[in-house]
Amino acid sequence: MIIGVPVETYPDEQRVALVPSVLPRLTKAGMKVLVESRAGEKAGFSDHLYTEQSAAIARDRAQLFAEADIIVQLHGPEWNSHPDVSSFRPQQMLLGLLDPLGSPEPFRELAEKGVSAFALELVPRISRAQSMDALSSMATIAGYKAVLIAAGMLNKIFPMLMTAAGTVTPARSFVIGAGVAGLQAIATARRLGAVVLAYDVRPAVKEQVESLGAQFVSLDLETKEAEGAGGYAKAMDEDFYRRQREMMTKVLAESDAVITTAAIPGKKAPILITEEMVKSMREGSVIVDLAAETGGNCEVTRPGETIQIHGVHVAGPLNLASTVPYHASQMYSRNISAFLQLLVRDGKLHLDLEDQILRESLVVHNQDVVHPRVRELLGLPATGAS
Repeated sequence: MIIGVPVETYPDEQRVALVPSVLPRLTKAGMKVLVESRAGEKAGFSDHLYTEQSAAIARDRAQLFAEADIIVQLHGPEWNSHPDVSSFRPQQMLLGLLDPLGSPEPFRELAEKGVSAFALELVPRISRAQSMDALSSMATIAGYKAVLIAAGMLNKIFPMLMTAAGTVTPARSFVIGAGVAGLQAIATARRLGAVVLAYDVRPAVKEQVESLGAQFVSLDLETKEAEGAGGYAKAMDEDFYRRQREMMTKVLAESDAVITTAAIPGKKAPILITEEMVKSMREGSVIVDLAAETGGNCEVTRPGETIQIHGVHVAGPLNLASTVPYHASQMYSRNISAFLQLLVRDGKLHLDLEDQILRESLVVHNQDVVHPRVRELLGLPATGAS
């Protein structure tokens, strides 16, 4: 089996799907790796480092797609505008963060071409799949970087300082959403010396928040139904979010840096901070909205921009993990290699659809869209999937 690693074409993407250090374990499992020239350059991995680990370098993208059995990427091709769409061939495989729940339409075309595609976003959150959990890996990077962005924009310093000029009080940081990104944001803000408060709709995470030295903000809301399958937060109704916003306003008014991380897989991010709530915040304070890619948790967030409104800086960064490409590529590469070792054994494809990980992450196969949620989004009948 030949694994193809193309140059990423997504705007401003600096990561690479496989780094040289994981290649020996793939070689041991009977795979060969073909890397498009300069694919890892932006992340700090030269072609020379790949060839040292027995990878071959493709002279161009056409050769890569012609020879590779499995294409591994960070993002799917830029559908409808990129020649990669026409470059796929029947029985070829695609593996990556393909966003099938956010952008399901392109998978019709992949199905027609006879491609099999696995989306890492759909890997089930079970113990055996932890090494393949790319969402958690990238969320870890994003949570860390969000705090650095907030610290750089804030007109205060994070830690308490006792100086000859007097004591400088620590900044107050408020993290909304205590998933992987939120917990990493809490840990990073604490390392920088801030006083950290955190809130999550799932009361079960209170212990995790407090173990990191943060104070858990308890709101008088009914949250028994707030946690869905795999530990993810579920979407709640608008009345719930309205009451949540009312109770959260006081905490926001006392906060210097706010990090929002609340995202619902396959859905628009819930609005947790209204413009009226932004008005209540201290002038010079900062909001970093990690849910900007799915609309944002703050009503005034502009995805991909940093704005100032009512004296508050609001940042809506996109693809944040890509801004730390060296380590983000390392982590993602380990996720990809773990998945490949499940899919390929002794150099041969082992597509066991009895395996929960392979079955639940498979989106298209045998010229059909096979994932139930993607079929539903495309308006296809629930039955009839291969």
